Order: sequence, then structure tokens, then C-alpha cells
Amino acid sequence: MGKIVDKQELISQLQNMGKNLEVEIQKAEQEEELEKIRIQFLGKKGELTAILKHLGKLPPDDRAEIGGLANTLKEETEARVDSRKKEIADRFFATIADSEWLDVTAPLRTPSPILRKGRLHPITQIQQEIEAIFRGMGFQVLDGPEVETEYYNFTALNTPDDHPARDMQDTFWTEDGNLLRTHTSAIQIRGMEKNKPPFKVIGPGRVFRYETVDASHENTFYQVEGMMVDKDISVANLIYIMKTFLREIFARDVKVRLRPGYFPFVEPGFELDINCLICGGKGCPVCKQSGWVELLPCGLVHPNVLRYGGIDTSIYSGFAFGLGLNRLVMMRYGINDIRWFQNGDLRFIHQF
Repeated sequence: MGKIVDKQELISQLQNMGKNLEVEIQKAEQEEELEKIRIQFLGKKGELTAILKHLGKLPPDDRAEIGGLANTLKEETEARVDSRKKEIADRFFATIADSEWLDVTAPLRTPSPILRKGRLHPITQIQQEIEAIFRGMGFQVLDGPEVETEYYNFTALNTPDDHPARDMQDTFWTEDGNLLRTHTSAIQIRGMEKNKPPFKVIGPGRVFRYETVDASHENTFYQVEGMMVDKDISVANLIYIMKTFLREIFARDVKVRLRPGYFPFVEPGFELDINCLICGGKGCPVCKQSGWVELLPCGLVHPNVLRYGGIDTSIYSGFAFGLGLNRLVMMRYGINDIRWFQNGDLRFIHQF
């Protein structure tokens, strides 16, 4: 036969447990310790459960009395554990407050360089200014993906698979056969697919070339692509728009020159150069000692490109240009090294 347990013995065990719990809870210094105590005494396999297993051996009235005492002990223990957790947490945060106190309502002292307001990158500033200028001339601003398909970046721009012009640009290819766009000209085709002529659009954005970085070349830089499609468009329309834009962006007349240039998506094609504003045309590293800076390729849109865009070449023609934003900013502010734009030095940004 099992050991006979009477009511008074169970009451005594519950009272002793309560005293032990009070001592153990007060000694605990970590929330983890309190959780172990709770499980030890109140868990499914804890000491309270072991005591309550004897209830079945008691008369009904005694079982009710012992059960009530056990529930009271459990509730009081849970309350003590919660109270002790709060004490530990309050003491912890009080310690932090004493050692690392900060009045978030206090007014700022004289701002340090770290606390100065943020600024827009100079390329962003100029891009927004360019967009405003072209909007003023009736152009719509478009956007396109930086990870492009081969079709939009090459094929639809009159550069089929076996075209030698593909070797003119070193391209970052992705594993799935796409690429990081090498020019914002890809926005041309997307623009033609969405717009019916006549229309005027620009497409600013970031482009990528697998190039050696130096004072005037980067592997990540920014362009603005522009395009106008209408009836009877000629080189004269292109020159007028370019001169108007450059006069607005530099707030003065800028000396320019057109040189013949080959680009598969325009015919005829040109290189538009501006007199170097860093050295005044005397020669420097930015202009490679020539006195001129290649600013943008341009020309009349090749009929094949118009056809890829779904435009009837018997009715419409157009011009297109690709403006290098980085070089434009360098000319605007006299920056002599393109690598400044992405070096992360906040002192450079705060100048603008």
C-alpha cells in the first residue's frame, strides 16, 4: 500500500512551498532564473503537481480545501514572479538612465558636421534641373529598368547579335541573359511603344559599363536620353534644342562643336562637344589636354529604330541625344575627377 497522506500534511507541504518560493523569487537577479523557479514549482512536473497527486486519497471536503489553497499559492506565486521581473527591469533601465541619460527635449547645440541637414547629391540636383528645363520645352520625362533585356538595350536600337557595335561597349551581363543597361537609349524604344507621334521625351537614369576607372571614366554613371519624333524633323531642330538647353543649364552661351560620329541607332550621327569649362579650352586631365569635352552623342533617329518602335517612317522622323550627367556636373561646378561622385565622402556632398 502507498503512503497514507492526510490533509494537515498536505497543508504543511503547501505552506513550506510558499515560504521557499518567496525566498527563491527574492534571490533571483535575472528573468531567466525566475522562469526556472516557476517551472520547478508550478510546471506540469513541478512540486505543486506532485503534491496535488495525493488529492484523490482525501475525502471530498478535504480535496476542495486543499485545491483552493493550491490555487491561491499558484496565483500568489505568479504575481510574485511578475513583480520581481518588473523590479529587475526597472533597476536595469534605471542603471542605463544614470549612465547614458539623454534629454531628447533639449535644444540642439551648434550643429556639428554630423548633425547638419542632408543634401541632394549634385547629380540629383542637376537631373531635377534638366527635367525642369526640358519640361519647359514640352518634353515628357520617362523612366525604365536598370536591368534590361538584350532586345531593348541592343536589338531594337539597330544593334543585332552580329553587329560590331556591340563591341563598342563593355557590358555587365547577368546569369539569366539580361544585362545592366549600358545607356538610357533603351528608354527610347519603351517610349515609342507607349507614345504615338508627335512626341518629345527624355529618360534620365543610371547606366553601367565595364570600364577602367580614371579621372574622366566610371563604371557606373548617369545619362539623360532625349528624343523628338514628328514630321519633317531635321538636324536644325536638334541643334536648336541642344543650344537652348546648354544656355539654360550653364546660364550662358557655351561654345559647341559637332563632329561626325557613328552610333547604330542614329543616321547621320554626331558627337557634340563643348569647350572645356574647367580649363577654358587650354587643356587639362578632364578634357585630355584637348580643350574640348565630349558631352553627348546625337543624330537623327535611324529608320530601323523607328520601325522597332512601331512608327511609320514614311510620315515621321526624329532626333535623339544622350547626355552624360556626370560630365555635365563636372563642367558646371569645376570638378576635375569623376570619381568624386561615388566615393562616399560627405564633405564633397556638403559643398552643393
